[in-house]
Amino acid sequence: MTLSVRLNQALTAMGLEIGSEVQARLLDYLALLGKWNKTYNLTAIHEPERMLTHHLLDSLATLSYVTADRLLDVGSGAGLPGIPLALARSDMQVTLMDASHKKCAFMQQAVIDLKLANVAVVQGRVEDMNLDGKFPQIISRAFSDLSEFVRLSASLLAPGGEWLAMKGLYPNEEIAQLKGAQLRRDVKLQVPGLEAERHLIVLGAA
Repeated sequence: MTLSVRLNQALTAMGLEIGSEVQARLLDYLALLGKWNKTYNLTAIHEPERMLTHHLLDSLATLSYVTADRLLDVGSGAGLPGIPLALARSDMQVTLMDASHKKCAFMQQAVIDLKLANVAVVQGRVEDMNLDGKFPQIISRAFSDLSEFVRLSASLLAPGGEWLAMKGLYPNEEIAQLKGAQLRRDVKLQVPGLEAERHLIVLGAA
């Protein structure tokens, strides 16, 4: 089965309506990531089939909960989940942030190659950033524990905004020790082909 067929079937199973043109661009992104990964080791996963499930589909599983017109992706790494979300929602402005120069170089190249007019790449540590405007939603994928995520990015969150933290197993201990925010909802994410448990933890200001 081709990656294209796998992607289409998985999106249908997830209840996501993403057109064929955008699906092709998602696979273009995956191909670019695979190409750069050989030299720069951006991700520990190298097999295209596993990159599809563990990176692309895992990112898109959050799509229904990303509702704002501006999104900040903290510790974006290779552009995950920000680039797949930006491809799926061209009406949303996405800012990708990472401290690593090589990862930002890759993300900038992806923005150019994929003609992502709705994406900006910012290199630096989130706690040092003073960006124009604040963000109604801030997302992270394996960035840090919840309290640290909140503490480091609180100055960039708009009033009434929310943090979206992508996690594996339900982070009982992190939630019990949470400071500076409160739990709004916990969503168990369904990612076709991914056996591991995935959760999206939605937080609001305390």
